[in-house]
Amino acid sequence: MWWIYALLSAFFAALTAIFAKVGIKGVDTDLATAIRTAVILVIAWGIAVARGTTAGIGGLTKINWIFLVLSGCATGLSWICYFKALQLGKVSQVAPVDKLSVALAIVIAVIFLKEQLTIAQGAGALLIIAGTFVIIYF
Repeated sequence: MWWIYALLSAFFAALTAIFAKVGIKGVDTDLATAIRTAVILVIAWGIAVARGTTAGIGGLTKINWIFLVLSGCATGLSWICYFKALQLGKVSQVAPVDKLSVALAIVIAVIFLKEQLTIAQGAGALLIIAGTFVIIYF
């Protein structure tokens, strides 16, 4: 079941790139990111409220809060850089290079989370890295 959500995530990420490229034309990318973030904020809280999951907020630990805030900071910085890259480059270049995050996440998960690396995951990460270099330099 996880892969269905992963595929949907990839589909929506692709739409994000296309919609953003059109939406940022002539717009400051920081302002565009702020607008996008406000929309996401409303949608995310709306879903949490509708599903009744906000009651769990009191059970969050200090570690939960620290790492969720850090994740939010990383997300915000990623979006700011992504929108600037989209404004300066082509979607067909920026979106695939952005997906280098997949290979980086694998490496970081192995190092810091002590996840086991399979041959398939390692090969996939290397292919993503190689593909990124091809897109950037050729």
